[in-house]
Amino acid sequence: MTETIFAKIIRREIPADVVYEDDRCLAFRDVNPQAPVHILVVPKQPIARLIDAGENDEALLGHLLLVANQVAADHGIGEAFRVVVNNGAGVGQSVFHLHLHILGGRSFTWPPG
Repeated sequence: MTETIFAKIIRREIPADVVYEDDRCLAFRDVNPQAPVHILVVPKQPIARLIDAGENDEALLGHLLLVANQVAADHGIGEAFRVVVNNGAGVGQSVFHLHLHILGGRSFTWPPG
């Protein structure tokens, strides 16, 4: 996997508004928010896309979703929020380091996009 801006944020080489951190992931506010609450949850282990995750990543992937729940609750949107994972450039992934978008604080339409 090539070096990404998220790897630099994890190493604190680039500043970010970090709202959560543990030994497996980091959560920080998106610099281009698409909702009043827009937070990214990024694993510290570099995985480029969801499709690149394997069976050995199962616990990490579950952990990311549980962190998303906690971060949403901590930011007052625990009862209504959206979690988005883009997989590939064709659907909007622009940083090839797996990440979850937590979006909330406004109404959303369906279908998305």
